Amino acid sequence: MAKDERFDIIVIGAGPNGMTTAAYLAKCGLSVCVLEERIECGGACETVEPLPGVRMYPHAMLMYASPAPGFEQLELHKYGFRMEWSPSMGAMEGTAGLACTDGWRPITPKDQMGWAKIGGLLGQPPFTREVMRATFWCPPHPSAIEVTDDNVPYMQVYKQHQPDMYTHELREMTMFDLMDELCETEHFKAAMAYAAWASGAAGHWEGVAIPAALCAQLLTLPNTGQGSIPRGGLHGYFHAIHRAAVHKGALVRTCCPVDEILIEDGRAVGVRLRETAAMGGRTIRATKAVIAACDVHQLFLKMIGRRHLDPALIQKVKDISLKNQTLYVSVFHTREQIRLKPRFEDPARYVGDSRQPMLGIYPCDSREIYYENVRDVDGRKGQPTVPPERAMWFHCPPQNFDPTDCQASYPRGYISQAFEMAVTSPDYHTEGEDAPDRYKREMDAYMRAAYGQMVDGLDEANLLHHWSATGRDIEFRNTGLIGGTWAGSRHDEDQLWTNRPIPELARYRTPIEGLYHAHQTSGHPGALCLMAIPYNLMHILIEDGIAEPGAWWYASPWYIPQPGKISARRD
Repeated sequence: MAKDERFDIIVIGAGPNGMTTAAYLAKCGLSVCVLEERIECGGACETVEPLPGVRMYPHAMLMYASPAPGFEQLELHKYGFRMEWSPSMGAMEGTAGLACTDGWRPITPKDQMGWAKIGGLLGQPPFTREVMRATFWCPPHPSAIEVTDDNVPYMQVYKQHQPDMYTHELREMTMFDLMDELCETEHFKAAMAYAAWASGAAGHWEGVAIPAALCAQLLTLPNTGQGSIPRGGLHGYFHAIHRAAVHKGALVRTCCPVDEILIEDGRAVGVRLRETAAMGGRTIRATKAVIAACDVHQLFLKMIGRRHLDPALIQKVKDISLKNQTLYVSVFHTREQIRLKPRFEDPARYVGDSRQPMLGIYPCDSREIYYENVRDVDGRKGQPTVPPERAMWFHCPPQNFDPTDCQASYPRGYISQAFEMAVTSPDYHTEGEDAPDRYKREMDAYMRAAYGQMVDGLDEANLLHHWSATGRDIEFRNTGLIGGTWAGSRHDEDQLWTNRPIPELARYRTPIEGLYHAHQTSGHPGALCLMAIPYNLMHILIEDGIAEPGAWWYASPWYIPQPGKISARRD
């Protein structure tokens, strides 16, 4: 192999952002090389096998991308992707998980109608796809464009389809403010706010009411029926992305960590691999662009030398907080199937041949419990101090997994769906980033005590294995939770559009010519919106003359071209 290879594009990182970007660019006819540090691609979209025949998803397992243009543009159905998406009011019937300390509390018609209104289900016809695409699958406006009520994409959609929601106050609200206007019960509001917080936004952030609510609705609305989770889970989804990229000619190399991005005359021209890489020390050249699909700290503080960056930009990068929560994931192997406690017992709450309990979120009594958990994780940043009986958690919905899915059953005992709880990310833990591993035994016991508030069967006599993934295990592979949520966890309206934590990176360009950033720690929208950043980035790459897609491409209808650039529109 030649010492100095050349490609049109080098993509650093083979997680969902990097691989989807590679698939888009390879479909444009460009030569693309994807470099991944780990031995396997996929980032958080991975499967593990703790016992022969037991395959689990320790990280990403729910689909937050159902309206994404990438499904159509990349034709993922040709590469094995299988999933149905049918947003409906069914999300309100049993799947929202409104479990409180005194038992199940019903959702009222006002809760249903208010939540449906936010998600566009009451439109004639419904406009759920349009409002979600407008919120997430649309690039930020050029920096010279003043952001107003009349040009924020989701505001335009409401103005057209739900005009009574088109108010200036909508852009200033928290998600709680919005639900206080449209919904009724406190437990419904607490549950939805927690769903948003665990999904990458938060119910109490000012100025992002719609993005926070729709972040939760990306979870609750698409997952309403059989098959709405991808066949094979998120790992199956990633395989389709990988196949699409490779089929179009992208070259993917694992065990190839990048040590340095090569910059000549202010332009990114390639990369140098670490000496420990499978091709140790090799240089790979990029004739058109280098695209970094890794977190903003790794990119600017490790891969680029200080001599190439303005000191002010370096300080801005350092100031970005990556300290929002991560998830502590638990899966249980038991002799007998876990069961609901008597006050939650309901035959309708069991699904599948193995009779898995359908749990949802617990406890969602009030926003006070929500705030208590947020304060403990985001404020104290240490081991949990909230009593287990008040610790909020959620159970991945077994009713949404195909009956033949690898987690559905096991011939020797029973395998639960994942239980997940938000915890402080390791790199901001007050006792050091190794604390989650040092406290793993205690944390596992704490988790079982919390989950045991609602289910029986997690006692030592019944428990065969408790498999858990700490924040330390997950590292930067947890899609968007550790490493950024919306953009480094800054909790106010600067999460959107040109007011990013680093405005210079708002449209994915960097101050270095030919270098682009494709990661949620600095890019809109972040969070768990799969295929959003690659789709949005494509607009910018077209503007810069790097990508020239065919007739299969269509731009966001709310996209505003940058003056003097090539428009990404094909009309």
